Amino acid sequence: MSPAKDALVLLLAGGVGSRLNILVKRRAKPAVPFGGIYRIIDFSLSNVMNSGLARVGVLTQYKPLSLMDHLGSGEAWDLAGRSRGVKILPPRTGESDSDWYHGTADAVRRNIDYLYDNPANEVVVLSGDHIYQMDFDAMIEYHRSKKADITVGMMVVDKSEIHQFGAGIIDNHNRIVDWEEKPKEPRTNLASMGIYVFEYDYLLDALRRDKNAVDFGMHILPHGIANDNVFAYPFYGYWRDVGTIQSYWQANMDVIRPDSGIWPQKWEIHTNIEAEGMIADRAPAFFRSGSTVRSSLVSAGSVISGTVLNSVIAPGVVVEEGAVVKDSILFTDCVVKKNAVVDLCILDKRVTVGAGSVVGEGNGYNVANIVEPSHLYSGITLIGKGARLPDNMTVGRNCVIDSRVYESQFVSKTLGDGESLLLENS
Repeated sequence: MSPAKDALVLLLAGGVGSRLNILVKRRAKPAVPFGGIYRIIDFSLSNVMNSGLARVGVLTQYKPLSLMDHLGSGEAWDLAGRSRGVKILPPRTGESDSDWYHGTADAVRRNIDYLYDNPANEVVVLSGDHIYQMDFDAMIEYHRSKKADITVGMMVVDKSEIHQFGAGIIDNHNRIVDWEEKPKEPRTNLASMGIYVFEYDYLLDALRRDKNAVDFGMHILPHGIANDNVFAYPFYGYWRDVGTIQSYWQANMDVIRPDSGIWPQKWEIHTNIEAEGMIADRAPAFFRSGSTVRSSLVSAGSVISGTVLNSVIAPGVVVEEGAVVKDSILFTDCVVKKNAVVDLCILDKRVTVGAGSVVGEGNGYNVANIVEPSHLYSGITLIGKGARLPDNMTVGRNCVIDSRVYESQFVSKTLGDGESLLLENS
């Protein structure tokens, strides 16, 4: 193993991701399904695997069970063996049980014993909730060539979006000379991807130096830029932060657009096909006579008798005769019954849409959700895990139906634009 490939990886996978609404009600953001057969974390893990790195600590916190089940032994990403492996690092609370991680640096600091137990030349710190392909081995070599203390993966984004990111101002040698964290009036369009390479000893010193430095972007990087050698590593490929319903929906749609730049199979993205509901024991997808499928991804085990247009279909989905699914994302084992319509929706696992129902009805695309207007405002309707909609139900735009809402719990056959049906203790 080359010295670069002996680097230690810390994968931050504990974020709540609350803007994904009910998709993260029972799972961590990195565990949210993506692109039919994957989960979001598969992209970071596969990048680690394809870069030849072998030691990964996964820092979990928020609702980690489905994520831990998905990771298993790490074998799906060739990260199981005597000299390689995925280590699940469970939540570390502070003095009280509610004292969760206060930021990215705080999360790593509370797992500093894992760093002590796994010495390396470099530590690669990643987020588990981005969609991209990247060669970390090349980034480590770049880091070494610059004799950097910290190297930050960065890419150009539109200035209208820079307020969502940390932003770096660089000199002619890519050295970062100034830093703005989520600037309202940016001086640069160069955004941090949340991907870092640290010198091992430098990271330990930085974490020990100031216990109040809880975030890499807000605290560790500005100190390093002022006092040490911090460089930008330019990235030019596809990268998406899928932290909002809109960006999540768009990235899924990119999977079925040949010109989008995202190619999970070409990128050799791996997933745990043995996990619950996945494709290991599924038959091939079956398209019945009279069905229509255009510009869509349909996964194994699905049976299509109706029409699927511009949609991403996970394993085991059933679309019955006369039903139409359009511009939508359906998770594992959903059922769209006869003559139903699902238009611009995201359906979590095992949702049933009753016969003749219309989900995503009308022109109220700009009627924001009343409960969470900042989450749903572009027309996308969300249906939670295991919900069962009655026959002949009409659901408008920007609506939310909670997990495990059953037919008897609908007091009306109509849910208007922007309305929600949320249950207590669901």
